[in-house]
Amino acid sequence: MRPAYDDPRTTDQPITRVPAPPRGPGRRPGEEPMTEHLVDPDVPRDLHAFIAGLPKAELHVHHVGSASPRIVSELAARHADSKVPTDPEALADYFTFTDFAHFIDVYLSVVDLIRTPEDVRLLTFEVARDMARQQVRYAELTITPFSSTRRGIDEGAFMAAIEDARKAAEAEFGTVLRWCFDIPGEAGLESAEETARLATDDRLRPEGLVSFGLGGPEIGVARPQFKPYFDRAIAAGLHSVPHAGETTGPQTVWDALTHLNAERIGHGTSSARDPKLLAHLAERRIPLEVCPTSNIATRAVRTLDEHPIKEFVRAGVLVTVNSDDPPMFGTDLNNEYAVAARLLGLDERGLADLAKNGVEASFLDAPGKARIADEIDTYTAAWLAS
Repeated sequence: MRPAYDDPRTTDQPITRVPAPPRGPGRRPGEEPMTEHLVDPDVPRDLHAFIAGLPKAELHVHHVGSASPRIVSELAARHADSKVPTDPEALADYFTFTDFAHFIDVYLSVVDLIRTPEDVRLLTFEVARDMARQQVRYAELTITPFSSTRRGIDEGAFMAAIEDARKAAEAEFGTVLRWCFDIPGEAGLESAEETARLATDDRLRPEGLVSFGLGGPEIGVARPQFKPYFDRAIAAGLHSVPHAGETTGPQTVWDALTHLNAERIGHGTSSARDPKLLAHLAERRIPLEVCPTSNIATRAVRTLDEHPIKEFVRAGVLVTVNSDDPPMFGTDLNNEYAVAARLLGLDERGLADLAKNGVEASFLDAPGKARIADEIDTYTAAWLAS
């Protein structure tokens, strides 16, 4: 979920306090949680091991929200006037939240660490490094350029920084990154105009940009008002991937489909309350970007056992599993797959199919999709044979 940028107190959604996972032997101080320290006792350890090596695609993960304590400590050390701790050990406590407003404050303090193109480049490259360690072969990273350009980073330098990081990450790690530029909806139509301009101006538009999104609190931020901006982005060849139905009802999802021509839905949690909507999503093969731990942390869903992912699958909806703002919610993508395995009763073949859902729902080209799908099949066959 994308937090507010203008007023860090304008929300009525509480968040649970997420304790930081313990450090493991050999890990550098402040390094991000990894799956071996997020083991669900109800999921067999060999299934966790399978997930750790499973090639994956991730479609719903935010740029700043992916900044691990390790990355944040490096950024904080660059800007001594920040209130963010530079001690990686202290960051474990800093990344625990008493309520949603506190989460917003922490999030914005991290946003404020990104002040130069060099900061943008560091964040982007290191996020890719963290993804590669989880066998993420392809990711569509949601970026909110408005939050950087309004803070004074030159727009051309911003685009150059993310592109340089993208190309370097692919060369070094083999992880392919693509961008989704999203509107921070609570910042109003000014932010929509700026985001659409940056996304459609041929002189600025980065090569890796594939989609156009809408984030931020949903309450009081109607989707139809953003139609002109999505129309411009779609006309420029971008895919439509707004958040909808996370903390509001199914009508927000209908609005995203009807007015914004959504090709995927970010979260879509409340879709389970509308059988006609579920049937529509299944029939049209419109994927949902499901982020289970995030939904619990933001209280979009009360408990994991009540998560509607089970209803989505039963209805035949194409479900992908994603991490949203992983370090801030004390999770990672591997852990989200383990959560899905428990909730859906998946074995290795089921998890492999889930991983292929992410590939299918991505905006990667056909040869790229085939390559990752083949890699998933090869990995799974070798695992089962051994």
